[in-house]
Amino acid sequence: MPSRRTVLAATAGVAASLALSGTAHANDKQLRSLISRMTLEEKVGQLFVMRVYGHSATAPDQADIDANLKEIGVRTAAEMIARYRVGGIIYFTWAHNTRDPHQIADLSNGIQQASLRQPRGLPVLVSTDQEHGIVCRVGEPATLFPGAMGIGAGGARKDARTLGRIAGQELRAIGIRQNYSPVADVNVNPANPVIGVRSFGSEADAVAGLVAAEVAGYQGAGVAATAKHFPGHGDTAVDSHYGFPVITHSRELWEKLDAVPFRAAIRAGIDSIMTAHIQFPALDASGDPATLSHPILTGILRGELGYDGVVVTDSLGMEGVRTKYGDDRVPVLALKAGVDQLLNPPSLDIAWNAVLKAVQDGELTEARLDESILRILRLKARLGLFEEPYVSHGGVTRTVGTPAHLAEADRIAERTTTLLVNEKRLLPLNRRTHRKLLVVGADPASPSGTTGPPTGVLATALTELGFTATALPTGTAPSAATVAQAVAAAQDAEAVIVGTYNITAAQKTLVEQLVATGRPVVAVAIRNPYDVAQLPAVPAYLAAYSWTDVELRAAARVIAGKAAPRGRLPVPVQRADDPAKVLYPVGYGLSYGR
Repeated sequence: MPSRRTVLAATAGVAASLALSGTAHANDKQLRSLISRMTLEEKVGQLFVMRVYGHSATAPDQADIDANLKEIGVRTAAEMIARYRVGGIIYFTWAHNTRDPHQIADLSNGIQQASLRQPRGLPVLVSTDQEHGIVCRVGEPATLFPGAMGIGAGGARKDARTLGRIAGQELRAIGIRQNYSPVADVNVNPANPVIGVRSFGSEADAVAGLVAAEVAGYQGAGVAATAKHFPGHGDTAVDSHYGFPVITHSRELWEKLDAVPFRAAIRAGIDSIMTAHIQFPALDASGDPATLSHPILTGILRGELGYDGVVVTDSLGMEGVRTKYGDDRVPVLALKAGVDQLLNPPSLDIAWNAVLKAVQDGELTEARLDESILRILRLKARLGLFEEPYVSHGGVTRTVGTPAHLAEADRIAERTTTLLVNEKRLLPLNRRTHRKLLVVGADPASPSGTTGPPTGVLATALTELGFTATALPTGTAPSAATVAQAVAAAQDAEAVIVGTYNITAAQKTLVEQLVATGRPVVAVAIRNPYDVAQLPAVPAYLAAYSWTDVELRAAARVIAGKAAPRGRLPVPVQRADDPAKVLYPVGYGLSYGR
């Protein structure tokens, strides 16, 4: 970690230019003065938030150096900052940024040091996607909470606020000051492939309350929250990572549904809002994605909703924003639409030079850039980055993954598990009559650095609760041989636990054949709760909403009777044979009657 003397030396120019003292934040006059001394190239860089490979800002592994050279044309984060003067950096697990909390803290400090040592150096706004549930970048030993739909099943705004507070404290301790969460999309389409359990639910007012609570938690902990994906990504059957979704809602329906959580986030003082790469004809008939839409971002978000915080694009590498325009046009059009931060373009060199050229050619004015830079610097000042850009190992040790934080996560998770079917009161399982358990099912890749795989986590948790549980992973698409193996193994078990994951025909066959053995079968939906509609013969069914450890352990406690099922569906489950009819409505959930 840099010493206090290094911190003061590195930030002396910025601190002096802002005339900061004590903990006072910069005002707009001071920030505008700072902007006036920036070169055009520095201004362009300040608008970008970019990925970079490696666990260190100056000494990444050779494979990460090679990846950086290939994708960015630099060797390290420090070199990227020196060349492009980027205002933000986003951390990803796959970019090897997030090995462990102390390493992340060192990386964050290295990034700040590299930037602050530049002429007119500014602190960097480090961001990540730490939604919890199925989308996380910082894994164990950090505290991991249930995802949004799980929190929706719990229904407690207090829990959403606690999640934001604790997660925010831990992110800040490792140098991450902007989190791309919460998801403010209202998931009204069960076939939604990209949002689903990342949403709090299908009821606009319930989603709004939880969004506002989580925002308060994060921002009270000194981390910028980001409501996404404006103007609403909840009703699509296309993943904008790979295609260009079209939302067919009327303007009236948008007002009643999609807009509600974003209005709540703005009332809660949200620091940033992320755009969606979706086409929304009722709001803009041009066919442009919302990310590039002046009517949506400036007309509606800025004008009608009165939002003057930071607007950040969703990743510019996603197909939804690249379908209509080339990678050189997208960042320019985004700025013309009203965006402030340009997130993760496929080629930083192409995007950076395109914005520079647009200003030089007069398509964009320097004043337009200044407008966005002022918002970005306001946010950096509000987050304390000018006074305290660095973090400490002591702060990491005191804050990240503490016993108190982990206990809160477990407590919150117990409110989420939802019991949907319990014929003949099979659950909770009796250890005297059903001690020997077989745990089968899907083992999707760990979403957030949890221990995994799900079958193993469930088996271990149930064994710790007094059962003898054996794990037999069968995958998301079990073959006939795998199904036969599971059926044979079930003969030696007194009950079978099976995890379903966005149920496929092969998973359905597995479960039906296990039920046919006569052994009691308990199914657990480890992602979408809609799976239950496909399995009418299963005698007991739980929805866990994710396959992270904290939610699987909570489900195990419910199965064992160590916790009561308290979750209630935050989305309706339609009948499989007639999707127009509801099988289980919003608010449905059984209890153990005690």
